[in-house]
Amino acid sequence: MTTSALIRPAWTPATIALMVIGFMVFWPLGLAMLAYIIWGDRLEGFKTEVNRATDDFFGGIKRATSFGRGTAASAGFARSGNVAFDEWREAEMKRLEEERRKLDTMRAEFDAYVRELHRAKDQEEFNRFMREHRASSGTTPTRAEIDA
Repeated sequence: MTTSALIRPAWTPATIALMVIGFMVFWPLGLAMLAYIIWGDRLEGFKTEVNRATDDFFGGIKRATSFGRGTAASAGFARSGNVAFDEWREAEMKRLEEERRKLDTMRAEFDAYVRELHRAKDQEEFNRFMREHRASSGTTPTRAEIDA
């Protein structure tokens, strides 16, 4: 590193003075300054490596979460170089997406069916309660209650 800054990662009078003052004020500050003097010239490379690693990590997450949405290229799949295979893979992905949509529709229909069954069961229980309540109180049931 060929910078002429006053505080640079080297044994200069300014960095030594800051290190000593750091130890006197709060020892972790002095330790941090010592680490900067010893390893500070590697910070730029370290920062570059950390940025590259986090970009790779989050890029992998992005590819994993976009699986099944769109074409093979947009889902994070690289082209294989074999046109026939790539076309087959895209067709299969579209077919699977269509199957997923059908399953989602069937699930929604089943959920509606179960809700209707619960509603009918609740209605039947309520009607039974009303019949028993009317019978125990001695009142005559209405025509709607008899039909239920």
